[in-house]
Amino acid sequence: MEKEKLKKYHEMSPFEVKDILITLAKESFKKNGKAKDKYLNAGRGNPNFFNTTVRDAFAHFTLFANHFADVLSPFEDIAFRYTKENLYKNFSEFIKRSKKNKATVFLEKAIDFAIKKFKFDPDSFLYELADAAIGDFYPMPPRIFPSVEKISTSYLQKILTPDNKLPAGKFDLFATEGATAAMIYIFNSLKNNKIVNPKDHIAIASPIFSPYLEIPMLSEFKLVEVLIKADEFDSWQIPDSELKKLLDPSIKALFLVNPTNPTAVAIKDETLFKIAHIIKKHRKDLIIIADTVYATFVKEFHSFVKEVPENTICVYSYSKYFGVTGWRLGVIMLHENNVLDKIIKNLSEKDKKEIDKRYITITPEPRKIKFIDRLSMDSRDSALAHTGGLSCPQQVIMALFSLYEIMDTEKIYKKDIRDILRKRITNLYENLEIKIPIEKGNTYYYTLIDLAEVAQTKYGEDFKKYLIKNVDILDFLFKLAKEKFIVCLSGDGFAGPKWSLRVSLANLKVEDYITIGKALSDLLGEYHKEFKKNKKT
Repeated sequence: MEKEKLKKYHEMSPFEVKDILITLAKESFKKNGKAKDKYLNAGRGNPNFFNTTVRDAFAHFTLFANHFADVLSPFEDIAFRYTKENLYKNFSEFIKRSKKNKATVFLEKAIDFAIKKFKFDPDSFLYELADAAIGDFYPMPPRIFPSVEKISTSYLQKILTPDNKLPAGKFDLFATEGATAAMIYIFNSLKNNKIVNPKDHIAIASPIFSPYLEIPMLSEFKLVEVLIKADEFDSWQIPDSELKKLLDPSIKALFLVNPTNPTAVAIKDETLFKIAHIIKKHRKDLIIIADTVYATFVKEFHSFVKEVPENTICVYSYSKYFGVTGWRLGVIMLHENNVLDKIIKNLSEKDKKEIDKRYITITPEPRKIKFIDRLSMDSRDSALAHTGGLSCPQQVIMALFSLYEIMDTEKIYKKDIRDILRKRITNLYENLEIKIPIEKGNTYYYTLIDLAEVAQTKYGEDFKKYLIKNVDILDFLFKLAKEKFIVCLSGDGFAGPKWSLRVSLANLKVEDYITIGKALSDLLGEYHKEFKKNKKT
C-alpha cells in the first residue's frame, strides 16, 4: 500500500481502521473463502460470554413488581404506584408460587442476604427495587439509589482490594451509562470546575485504550499529554525513570487503565506503592483517574483506591465481566475526603463566582456541592440535573450482579471465566509458537503481540530489522484481513510498539485462536520468505 495512504490510516483511531479491515476481510472471504476458512474479527473487546442467572432473576423480579401493581388495580392494562407496606411478605409469597429454579433460588437468597448484610428495612428495600424495576419514575436521588450504592460499594470493595477492605471513610458512587460515559462526565466536570484547564499537562500510562489518548486532545479540553510508558520487556510494568515524570507539578492528573487495555496486565504492587509515595510525599494535589473495568479478571487485584483513596477517581463497568456492554452499567467511585473538593475550595474567588453561576439554580449554596454530586449534575448540564441518573431498571440489575459476585465466595464464576480466557490465549500463543505471558496480574482478556520481537525469536535479528525498516504494521494487518480473513488492531494506535497488534481474547470461540495463531505465524513466514529472497538478490 502507498505510504501516503498508510500515513492517513495511522492518523485514524485503530477502531475506525478496524471497520475498514472488517469490510476488506468480509469481502475477501465472500470472494475467496473456502469451506475450511472462517472470517474472524479479533478486534472486538465485547465478550461472547455473559451471566445468565442474574438476567433470569431480574426477569422474575420485574414480573413480581409489575404483577403486584397490576393486581391492585381495577383497570385493565393500567396500574398505579403502590406503597411499601407488606411488600417483603408479598415478594416471599410470589417466590413460593414461582417455579423453583436456579434464578428464583438466587433471587430469594440475594434479597435476604442484602437485607441481613446491609441492615435494610425489608419493605423499604423491596419498594426501592420494585419501583425501580418498573421504571415508572426518575431515579431519585439522581446520583444513585441508596441501597444500590451500599451494595455496589461492597462489590467494589471485594474486587478492588486484595484483603476485601476499603480504607477508612465513606465512598460515594455515581451510577453511569458504562465507563465511557463516566470518563466524559469526569473530564467535563474537571473542566467546568476549573480543576484542569486548557494547556494543563495530563500524564497517561501507555499503552492505553486509544480513545483515552484522544479525549484530552479534544478542542473542549486542549490538554497536553505526557506519556508514562510501560516497559515491554518487564511484563509491561512502568519503570522508575517514567514514574519520575509525576514529580513535575505541571502535571495535574495521571490517567490510566488498570489492569490495562491492550496489554492486559495489572500494575504490580511495588509500582503502586511508589506512585502512592510520590503522591503522599511530593504531589498531594495529583489526581488519579483510574479505569478499573478489567479488575474482576485478575485473581487478586490491588487498586489505587486502596493506597491513595483521597486522590483517586475510580471508574468501573460491569460490561466485560458479566457480558452487559449493551446494558451500559458503570460507576464512578470517590472518597468523601477527596482532593478534588479541596482544589475547588482553594480556587480564587473570581473562579468560584464563575462556577457558582453553573449551580445556583440548583441550590442557594453552590459551594457546598461535593464533586461527586457535581458530576451527576453536570451529566445533564446542571440545568436538567433533576432528570439525571442511570435508569432505574439498570440500577436494579446492577445491584443483582453485585450481589451475585459478593455471594460467590468460592469464586466459581470468576474461575470459569478465567479458564475460558486461559484456553484462548494458550491456543493463540502455542500456534504462534511463542511463550504465554505470566499469569500473575494478567487478565488474559487481550494480548498485545510485538511481531517484531516474534520475528526475532523465530527467524533472527536481521529479519526483525528488515521488517521494521521495510514493512508497515498496517500492511501486515491489511494482508491478514485480505488473505486470512482475520481482523486485529494495530498496537501503535494504543501508543504501543510500532510493530505490535492487539488481539481480543474475549469475543471468539476457543478453537478460533488456533486459526489466528497459525495465520499470524504463516503470514510472518511469508514475509520471511520475501526477506530471504531479497537477501539473495
